[in-house]
Amino acid sequence: MCSDKTVLATLQNPFAEATDMEFSVPGQVATTPGLYEQTLKAGYELQQKPRQAAGVKAIERQHQKQRMTIWERIAVLTDEEPTILYQNWGPNLDGASLVTAIIKVNGRDVALYGHDFTVRAGSMDATNGKKLARLFELAAKRRIPLVGLNDSAGAYIPAGVGGLDGYADAFTALRKISGVVPSIMCMFGFNAGGGSYLPRQGSFLIQPNDTFFGLTGPGVVKSVLGEDVTPDELGGPKVHSQSGVNDFVVPDEVAALKKVRELLNYLPSYNGELAPHQRSSDPVTRKTWDIDILLKKAFNSPTGFNTPIDISIMIQQLCDHGDFLEIQPDRARNTVTALGRMGGNVIGFVANNSAVASGQIDIGAAYKNARFIRFCNLYNIPVIFLEDTTGFLPGREQEEGGIVQAGRAMLDSIVDLRTPRFLVLVRNAFGGAYASYNNYPTGADFVVALPTTRLAVMGPAGVEYVYKDELRAIRGAVKSRVAEAEQQQLDAGLSKAEAAANAKALVEDWVKVQEQELAVRYERELMNPNEALSLGSISQIVMPSELRQVLTENMEFHLRHYQPEPMAGTQREFH
Repeated sequence: MCSDKTVLATLQNPFAEATDMEFSVPGQVATTPGLYEQTLKAGYELQQKPRQAAGVKAIERQHQKQRMTIWERIAVLTDEEPTILYQNWGPNLDGASLVTAIIKVNGRDVALYGHDFTVRAGSMDATNGKKLARLFELAAKRRIPLVGLNDSAGAYIPAGVGGLDGYADAFTALRKISGVVPSIMCMFGFNAGGGSYLPRQGSFLIQPNDTFFGLTGPGVVKSVLGEDVTPDELGGPKVHSQSGVNDFVVPDEVAALKKVRELLNYLPSYNGELAPHQRSSDPVTRKTWDIDILLKKAFNSPTGFNTPIDISIMIQQLCDHGDFLEIQPDRARNTVTALGRMGGNVIGFVANNSAVASGQIDIGAAYKNARFIRFCNLYNIPVIFLEDTTGFLPGREQEEGGIVQAGRAMLDSIVDLRTPRFLVLVRNAFGGAYASYNNYPTGADFVVALPTTRLAVMGPAGVEYVYKDELRAIRGAVKSRVAEAEQQQLDAGLSKAEAAANAKALVEDWVKVQEQELAVRYERELMNPNEALSLGSISQIVMPSELRQVLTENMEFHLRHYQPEPMAGTQREFH
């Protein structure tokens, strides 16, 4: 008999027969099972409990929401079977909703935790907090990276203050290993409260589409503020990618787990070693002709040296096989932060992107740069700065938002940077933006300039200050020149009105020519790398096609003599 009801896929096998696990020693004479075998059976059931506690219905519900279970996520991420740690499951499912393990990723040991949403919605109690704290301490002690797979409804309400204590234990332990081992957090499902705080303590945060995390959910916002807001509008990937709360937005859970594997390739295991070297078949001596082509097409265009260029093209040309990983690619596009390799060595890139807002440094760009630079500083990653900016973004909105504070955060991170660090002057480097952007006075190890560099205290507006006497003379002569030109027009037989109009136009044209000549003189005399080169502010001029070779060879020298180690010395007041 047929049913009108839709049949859903099920994990239950109606033909499955229950089988008991036998406990025997190979070659042993068969005996009747006794107390010993019963004990082994009870132990085996405890071993299997983490994988079986959810039950078929809870797993099906997870799949219907287009989400994997924690065990499926681990299977995608790891190279081999995980080693499960701390399998504590109390009478009230204490600790049950959190899995902790040691896994292998790309051959490296990695500490992992993951919420099991199929058990008590992945919620946190005091036992969970202790499990997490113990795992974090183990990661730091054994110097291995940490990965978190977050999918939690927050604190377990029936646990009372125990749930809050659990989060407090986890917060404290994770903060203590920050800067000791790198951590990567994935946000799956719907996370709120402490379930948002904890993962954002990590080094990097990956958020798939159709997920939410925030301090409060839409329901709380509705009840407290009376606002109707969707989860995506409140704490979706687009919101967090613009604020810098997340670092990567990916399509789905599998993409998030693949991003974890990709990112780990660029990271050291702990703060006392360099990031893993990877041999490359891309020659160090490869000519970067595409940089030549990019600059030629841009600067020979009608807009000349004011033509925007996409700096990511230069980063691509510098990196081995053009491969690099951009960090926070959706935020503050006027700056680019990325990890790549040159000659097999992992390099951090911080670059002004004139293709967006002339590459000017605003609040978002300054904080984006500062955070990335500090990460590289902690984990012994050298940094190459590519400068092409007309300066910090001016305006009331920026000042009210604290551009001074943001700019200082970026400058402090640069001054504190201890790893090998280079500066490439690509084009514009004006005023305070140059003074705070990794030059020799702020501690750079190597500074080079392309022939296209325009380095000055001010941009074209500097003409008004450098040639103020000449400009004063030109503008002071306008009145007499107009009178003289008007008389000449009258002598030629024009009416008084026509003579006045023609005279004014002729003198205005003369002023424009004179001012343009001064602008050209300013660029020729001051807006170039000549003075900086003569003062030693620049090491050398590099041809665009030779940039990869010059930077890679010099970086290899500095890394040979760099001793990777944890940060030491005075901890400054601001971070």
